[in-house]
Amino acid sequence: MTVNTREKQWWKQAVVYQIYPASFCDSNGDGIGDLPGITSKLDYIASLGVDVIWICPMYDSPQVDMGYDISNYEDVYRPYGTVQDMETLIKETHARGMRIMLDLVINHTSDQHAWFKESRSSKDSPKRDWYIWRPAKYSPSGERLPPNNWRCNFGGGSAWEWDELTQEYYLHLFATEQPDLNWENPETRKAIYASAMEFWLKRGVDGFRIDTVNMYSKPPTLPDAPIVDPGTPYQPAGMIYCNGPRMHEFLSEMNAILTKYGAITVGELPCTPDTSRVLQYVSAKAKQLNMVFQFDVVDVGMGKTHKFATPPRNFTLPDFKAAVDMTQALIRGTDGWSTVFIENHDQARSVSRFTDDRPEFRVRGAKLLALMQACLSGTQYIYQGQEIGLVNLPKDAYPIENYKDIDSTLFYDMVKERYGADNKVELDKAFDAVQYLARDHARVPIPWNGQAKYGGFSEAAEKAGKKVEEPWMKTHPLASEINVASQLNDPDSVLAFWRKMLRFRQAYAHLLVYGDFKDLRPDDKNLFMYLKEPDHGAGDRVLVVLNFTTEDQTWNVPSPAELGASENPELIPIMATHSGMRKLGQLEPFEGQVYLVR
Repeated sequence: MTVNTREKQWWKQAVVYQIYPASFCDSNGDGIGDLPGITSKLDYIASLGVDVIWICPMYDSPQVDMGYDISNYEDVYRPYGTVQDMETLIKETHARGMRIMLDLVINHTSDQHAWFKESRSSKDSPKRDWYIWRPAKYSPSGERLPPNNWRCNFGGGSAWEWDELTQEYYLHLFATEQPDLNWENPETRKAIYASAMEFWLKRGVDGFRIDTVNMYSKPPTLPDAPIVDPGTPYQPAGMIYCNGPRMHEFLSEMNAILTKYGAITVGELPCTPDTSRVLQYVSAKAKQLNMVFQFDVVDVGMGKTHKFATPPRNFTLPDFKAAVDMTQALIRGTDGWSTVFIENHDQARSVSRFTDDRPEFRVRGAKLLALMQACLSGTQYIYQGQEIGLVNLPKDAYPIENYKDIDSTLFYDMVKERYGADNKVELDKAFDAVQYLARDHARVPIPWNGQAKYGGFSEAAEKAGKKVEEPWMKTHPLASEINVASQLNDPDSVLAFWRKMLRFRQAYAHLLVYGDFKDLRPDDKNLFMYLKEPDHGAGDRVLVVLNFTTEDQTWNVPSPAELGASENPELIPIMATHSGMRKLGQLEPFEGQVYLVR
C-alpha cells in the first residue's frame, strides 16, 4: 500500500522508557529493585521528556529467566511488590501525564504455572493440549530421540524436554522451565487473553510490549531445521518456527480485544529479515500491531550459529548503516510504522558495542548515539541507564563468576563442555564474547548516586536507616564515575544531552519523527551521513553527519541533487554533540552535527 502523507499519532511521536524492575531502584533495602522504587523515580523519568514507561515482567515467577518464565499472570513477584503496588504505579504514572505498558509474555509460561502442572499430570489431563507434547523418535539402534533437531535459544541443547511421568517430550524454545503454549487450541488462547491481557487492561494499563510476537504459530509438521552447525545434533530453527501459518489470525484475535481498551502494542519480531513480511505485522490497514522491534541494528556483529560465536567488534560501519537503513525503509511509501532503539534488556550497552567505552571517549560516544537515535524516524525507545551513558562491565573488574544471566552462563558452560574446563584459550575467547555481548550488562543495578552504598541502588532505604543488602547483581565497577546524581545538574552530561535531544526531536517532529531516511554515504567506513526528507516531498530537510571514529574527520558537503535541492541550498547548523560548531566539513572524534537544509 502506498501512502502520500504519514498519519500523525501520539504514540508515533512518543518516547518510551524501558524499566527492568530487578535492577532499577530498591526501595526497601533487600537488594532487589521493586515497584515502589519505580514509583519513587517517576518524576525523574518524566523530566527526561518520556511519554510512556514500559515495565519488564513483574509477574509472579520462579525467575529462571528473570521473569520471562511466568507462573501467574494475575499476581506480582513478591520481592517486587503486590498487585496493589502495581495499581499505585499505574495511577501515579497517569498522574504525571505518562502512560504505562507491560511486557506480554505469551509464547510460553513457567513450568510452575498451574496450567502446565495440570498439563503434565497425565496424558488424559483436560489441559494436556494446552502445551506442545510429542512422542519420542527412535534411532535405528533404538536410542530415544527428540521429535526434531531444533535447538533451544539458550545454550546448545535440544528445544525438547523428556517428561518421565507421561513418557513424552514437551517443546520449550527457551529454557527447559519455559514450556511453549499450544496456540492451536482455542480454549488456551481464550485463557491467555483473559489472564495475561484483560486482567491488566481493566486495571488501567495502556498497552503491551509483546514478547516473541511471531512464534505462536508453529508449522504443523514441526520439520527438522537445516544443518548449519555440523558439530552438534541441535540446530538453530528460528526461520522455521517464526512467522508460522496462523500468526496473523491469532494477532487479529488479540487486536480485537486490545482495540476495546485503546491499547498500544509493540511486538518483538526476530528472524524476519524481509521488509515486506515485517509490513504484514505493522501495516495500519492490517490491524495487527502498532509497531515492532526489528533486530537488524542490534544484531550487527553477532555470531551466525550462536550470538557469542564471534570476536568483539566483528562488523564495519557500512554494516551498521545498512542495518539502520533496513529498519528505516519499513515506512518508506507504506502505511506501516517503525521503532528506534539500540539498547534493551537483551542487549549489551550501545556505547561499548558501537563506539568506544574508554574513559576519554565514553561521553562523546554516548552523545553521538543519542543524536543519531533522536534523528531517526519511528517511536523512540530508551533503556534505563542509556540516558546516562552506562557502558559494559569492564572485563578486569567484573569476573565471569559475577555474570548471572542464563544466556551467558549456559554458553560459558557449553564452551567448557566442548573444549575442557582447563582450555584457557577457548575460555578466554568465550569471556571476550560474553563481555562484549552479554545481556548482563543491561541488568546490572542502576547507579543512582556514586557516593552512596552500592551506587545508591537502595539509597532511600539507607537514608531511612534500614539495613541494606548487597544488590542481587554486583554493583557496576564504574558506579562512582557514571551515575545519575553526578549528571543531574551538569549541563555537559550525557543526561542533559538526552533531555536536549528529545526536545529537539519534538521541535522538528515533521522531519525527525515522520520524515524519510536516506543514507548519503553508505560505503564510508568512518562517517554516517544521512538526510531526513519530508514524507510528502517538498520543504526543508535535515542533514545529519556523524563521526564514528576516534580521529578527526573531514567531509564534503553533498551535492544539491543528493540534498534534494534544485540549486545550492543553505546549510544552517541546528544541533551538535560538541559545544561550539566546527568549521563546515570538519568533525572531532565521535562528533555529530545536524544541519537544516533550506
